[in-house]
Amino acid sequence: MESKAAMMVTILLCCSSISPAFAQKHKGPPAAAAVSLPPSPAPSPAAPRHVDLADLLSVAGPFHTFLDLLEKTDVLRTFQSQANGSKDGITVFVPKDAAFASLARSATANLTSDQLKSLALYHALPRYYSLAEFNRLGGAASPVPTLAGGEYTVNVTDDMGTVHVGSMWSNPKISSSVYSTRPVAVYEVDRVLLPMQIFRTDPPMAPSPAPAPDAKPASDAASPLPGKSSSAKAKADDKKSSSSPPSSRRGAGIAGYFLALAASASAGLLLLC
Repeated sequence: MESKAAMMVTILLCCSSISPAFAQKHKGPPAAAAVSLPPSPAPSPAAPRHVDLADLLSVAGPFHTFLDLLEKTDVLRTFQSQANGSKDGITVFVPKDAAFASLARSATANLTSDQLKSLALYHALPRYYSLAEFNRLGGAASPVPTLAGGEYTVNVTDDMGTVHVGSMWSNPKISSSVYSTRPVAVYEVDRVLLPMQIFRTDPPMAPSPAPAPDAKPASDAASPLPGKSSSAKAKADDKKSSSSPPSSRRGAGIAGYFLALAASASAGLLLLC
């Protein structure tokens, strides 16, 4: 009995000494180390689209008079630089050709080159405004500075969606959006902005064209008035009789003379009898 117990103790001791070695010999493969990837870079914002204002104004409108003013004063280059070379962008108010035509020629003919340049710069704001953003410009932010600088400001008001851009002598309204994608906005206005710094008095307007005279239908001129058809016919008959040939009138006179002579001869014979 004691020998069996000693044998069991010996077996247990052998197993305990062999197990760690066996486990270490048959150990599984090491776990793969976690690989950390660098964070992906955030997508860069899309570059602003280049807007060619000369091309835009030449195909819309017509805005030929305003475009000529921008090119003549070299303000077009200033607008282009502000549109594509600044983070604030630009907002341009463009009068149609009819708006310039409504001004008398003398209103702008006597302006100096500096005044013409200021007039062109006065039609732009030095940042982009969408139509929705004009609503808040009617409050504390008014008056709004223009690219002409200094005291050349405008008053922008939004009345139930109708936006007016006020200057000293005109208060044009924005009639349509020509182009509005940040950072460039171009809006059509129905009148020219007229600042007091250039025009000391209200500039004269071009005279309205005289109305064309009403032309009467040819049928009315040809038809006689009522009640005068008989007299017109009588005059026509008199004219017709007076226009008969002289020979026929002379023959009728000779025949009448002989008839009268024959009648008087017959009367004389009756008296003798």
